[in-house]
Amino acid sequence: EENVERDAVHKALMSLIRQDVKNSLQPLFKHVESGSEIREKIICFLRDKVFPVKAELLKPQAEMERYITDLIKKSVQDVTGLEFKLFMDFLRSLSIFGDTAPRESFQELIEIIQAQADLDAQFDVSDIDHIERWTSCIYMALPIFTRGASSSKFLNYFAKQIVPVFDKIPEEKKLDLLKTVAASSPYAVAQDSRQLLPSVVQLLKKYMPGKKVDDINHNYVECLLYTFHHLAHKTPNTTNSLCGYKIVTGQPSDRLGEDFSEHYKDFIERLTGTEDTVRAASKRLTQGMADFNKAISSAKTEEEKTKIKADQQKSTMTMRSYNNILAMSQPLHGKSPLFIGDKKITLSWMEQPKKPAASTAGGKRTQPASNGNAPLNKKGRGDGGMHNQLVNRAFEGLPRGGGRGSGRGRGRGGRGRGWGYR
Repeated sequence: EENVERDAVHKALMSLIRQDVKNSLQPLFKHVESGSEIREKIICFLRDKVFPVKAELLKPQAEMERYITDLIKKSVQDVTGLEFKLFMDFLRSLSIFGDTAPRESFQELIEIIQAQADLDAQFDVSDIDHIERWTSCIYMALPIFTRGASSSKFLNYFAKQIVPVFDKIPEEKKLDLLKTVAASSPYAVAQDSRQLLPSVVQLLKKYMPGKKVDDINHNYVECLLYTFHHLAHKTPNTTNSLCGYKIVTGQPSDRLGEDFSEHYKDFIERLTGTEDTVRAASKRLTQGMADFNKAISSAKTEEEKTKIKADQQKSTMTMRSYNNILAMSQPLHGKSPLFIGDKKITLSWMEQPKKPAASTAGGKRTQPASNGNAPLNKKGRGDGGMHNQLVNRAFEGLPRGGGRGSGRGRGRGGRGRGWGYR
């Protein structure tokens, strides 16, 4: 625990690693994998001393990057959420997973994340740890989906395991789940889109009223409409039997000889009821937002101002959600609608698109070096705007040292460390 002694140990270990990288790293990762009593100290040492100098240590590059990848894959079988993110960020910084890497490399990363998300396990609505692990893992996978890796297992799991019990999921977790699916929907292939669309339409009908009401869960509807558009864009004629559209592709799956007019009538009524509700709510919100600046000026304390500004920000987000719902619902009224399959719509809870900052080749990042064993409870940085606040929130509030000894029971699949949630 003494700084001088710890620094001496670090220098000695780094000297050994530089002499023989393979035979030095292997026992270090063995401590991580086996759950040694110095496990957290080893992880902090790797993060602060080894990972930042990977370019120096991992030579020949391809061979050694593959070697350390295999060590990490063994080590992440039993980790906390924050530890997993640390290791995944490091793997994504390696050249074998860089811009010029083959699609198979990105699929390997996805498979590591899939294993952590327990996609082979039966979904249990009472297992909050699994819900949050699934949510965070799919967000972690989003930048990799953009490189061509398959989102199939995640989306199929949602359709088959989560949607049937969606009503039983705690309310505070439902929106996070819908956000993950919405953010993933642009990367779904046609086959997955066909399988998922019936579940999305089922949820849309649940949350879109058939007539004007006082208010709706606008966040749910926004996510579901966004998902609907992106999935339907990949397989438009699937909506014929689901929504009563008359989209002609020349395939038997068009099912144009069947009568789905009742589906069309019901869907259009729900779209109209949703639009009327949103317009009325938007009008009320606009009138209320005009008073925020006056309220801030007349606030007597900084605490009051902070609260008013937070309310103002929340109202702004709600207005963006309302506008998105109207922009996405209006094109759906025709018998052969055009589905939005591009980036014209930015979801209200995502950051507005910004010009990308200059970065090193291949999007490489290194962990900032720090002195000593800083605990693993720092927020991770976002990735390309897709690792949004949900992922960072997933890793907040972890116990110092990564979460061992926190009193949690064994997690799914025999994990000794919970994913790190309360």
